[in-house]
Amino acid sequence: MENKTSPVESVDRALVLLMAMRDRGPLSVKAAAELLRVAPSTAHRLLNSLAYRGFAAQGHDRTYRQGPEFSGRSARPLSTQEIRQTAQVALHQLHSAAGETVQLMVMHGGHIQFVDGVESNRTLRVGMLVGNLMPAFASAGGKAMLARMTNTQLEALYRSGLPHWPTSRITTPALLKRHMTKVRRDGFGASIEETEQGVMGLGVSINDPHGLPVAALTIATPSVRFDRSAVGANVEALQRAAATVTEQLYR
Repeated sequence: MENKTSPVESVDRALVLLMAMRDRGPLSVKAAAELLRVAPSTAHRLLNSLAYRGFAAQGHDRTYRQGPEFSGRSARPLSTQEIRQTAQVALHQLHSAAGETVQLMVMHGGHIQFVDGVESNRTLRVGMLVGNLMPAFASAGGKAMLARMTNTQLEALYRSGLPHWPTSRITTPALLKRHMTKVRRDGFGASIEETEQGVMGLGVSINDPHGLPVAALTIATPSVRFDRSAVGANVEALQRAAATVTEQLYR
């Protein structure tokens, strides 16, 4: 069993990690553990603590880099209206590429709110849900945003437990954290009839320059028309659209 460290030693280790991220760039948990000569669990705990306070940010590749507090370049706050306006072109391009209903959402605590979209013109289609709230872990876009957070941040977000959602497959914090590992690995969120029966969703996160989520884009398809072979192309379209919005928001 690893010996407990004093608060001063913990602070020193955290400072070593901060300087390493400044001088070397992104750090994996393994690299941090080797640098500090500690167990990976200890390094992971320190990195999560830095991320929780904004001094580190976890990227899509699971490595940790300088966060907004450490860098002194905190991304400016964005209004929902600004995000909506900026995403207009990307939403229509995504709609043209996918041929299905596409939607834009933002986070409100542990929930997402649909704020804009373009509805499919097919007879059988998923209707837009502008204004609606639902738990983030039920939505493909919500999952993509949650995956940008650390487990420590997820625990803080749902400290009172996960709210009930009738069609959700994620019912406990443990299941949520396990599922987030998959979403981080895949690079997108998927909702398999979890927002409602008969609806399949794919989603990606729109992130600020530090990799923190500010919104998400989704493609919603009736389950009877969902084509698994088209997932790769749709995810690429989502990622292009998200990159376009990010570039326009922070240029």
